[in-house]
Amino acid sequence: MSERPAQSNVRWIICGLLLFSTTINYVDRQVISFLKEYYCLPKAQGGFGWSGQDFSYLTSAFTGVYALMTVAAGWLIDRIGTRIGLAMSLATWSFFGAMNAFVGRLLPMHILVRSAFAVGEAGNFPASIKTVAEWFPKKERALATGIFNAGANVGAMLAALFVPWCLGHYGYAQGWKIAFFVTGAAGVVWLIPWFIFYEVPARHRRLSAAEFDYIHAESDLPISSAGAPGAPGRKVAWSRLFSLRQTWAFAVGKFLTDGIWWFYLFWFPDYLNKQFGMTKEQVALPTFLVYAISIIGSVYGGRLPMTLMNRGMASHQARMAAMFMIALAPLVMLSTQYFGDVSHFGVSWAPILAVSTVCIAASAHQAWSANLFTTVSDMFPKSAVGSVTGIGTLVGGVGGVIEQLLPGRLTDHFAAHPNVAYGIMFGICAFSYLAAWGLIKVLVPRPMPVV
Repeated sequence: MSERPAQSNVRWIICGLLLFSTTINYVDRQVISFLKEYYCLPKAQGGFGWSGQDFSYLTSAFTGVYALMTVAAGWLIDRIGTRIGLAMSLATWSFFGAMNAFVGRLLPMHILVRSAFAVGEAGNFPASIKTVAEWFPKKERALATGIFNAGANVGAMLAALFVPWCLGHYGYAQGWKIAFFVTGAAGVVWLIPWFIFYEVPARHRRLSAAEFDYIHAESDLPISSAGAPGAPGRKVAWSRLFSLRQTWAFAVGKFLTDGIWWFYLFWFPDYLNKQFGMTKEQVALPTFLVYAISIIGSVYGGRLPMTLMNRGMASHQARMAAMFMIALAPLVMLSTQYFGDVSHFGVSWAPILAVSTVCIAASAHQAWSANLFTTVSDMFPKSAVGSVTGIGTLVGGVGGVIEQLLPGRLTDHFAAHPNVAYGIMFGICAFSYLAAWGLIKVLVPRPMPVV
């Protein structure tokens, strides 16, 4: 401790590195959402000749492999640590993201490489949530999670600017390859500051004694039924995690809501194209705005329970109250197709009003996600955070696969009436969060830390 500086704010620099990695994560995965138009263009016109269902097979394959691998990634990260675990994850997804530029037009090859890409991406969130648990006291964890989780928005924003520009500047035939290669290769840059700066708090020489004590001021030790604290750093058997209500509370929340974000990521540009006839260049601005505004939800949603705790509310009560308020906001999606009616609101106002409702719902999702992730470190010791996050993300990925296959089938079935297909999807988006909150409350009605 004598070698440490008198003062520091290292934890926020660590949070910044997590924001950076999550931004890269979402830039890389968002590329394909802007390529659907080209993939589905007939071969005679220079496209790949895929159907909407074919595209859904690609996105659902990525989602499914990503989900399956999060369990293994969470288990591995709990054992090898976040420093090496997150670096391995990013290096893997960056490599295969770049390799996606060289697979040609065959759907099976895209699925194969995108699945390998998903293997790497699976480690980002288990490692990041575990890092937050290691570096932040409980009352700041949702805020820190909200900040790094905003990288999902920043990444989507950057992709919305870069990919359409790349396609327009180089043409579809070369632009899609360049988009994959450039976004994939960018991840290598992150590895340099990560290896230079990151270490766990106990071994970090730039961390002051005061900040170290602040991080560990709030005990993470589970409380037994007798009221005694559990053993510090106690290991929870991996097999036991599947029998715990707390694990399934997190998993249910992920199952019902993760797929909503996947839907926004992969299908929102298609909605703008089919509903309003927007071109690939025109969808860039509204897509950018949705993710830009969602940053507010991610950060403020993470801060909301801390505000309630500072006013005297217990941590579990504050978390659930915040999540309930957040779960009400997506109900605005029930009005999206009403406001998106061009015959009623005109060609200028209808897109603006429809996109505004999606902005609100997407912001709410990010606020929800920041708090849902934090429930893991609320209920589990740090030694199990990566594993539980992986299990929950697996279950969330199953919901994500469903959420990818459903719009593919609906948009093909209602090809002449895409407003109907997307109206059904928006109704699902509206109610999923309240359903998730209710089931979480049933499974964990009161504070139930794992011992």
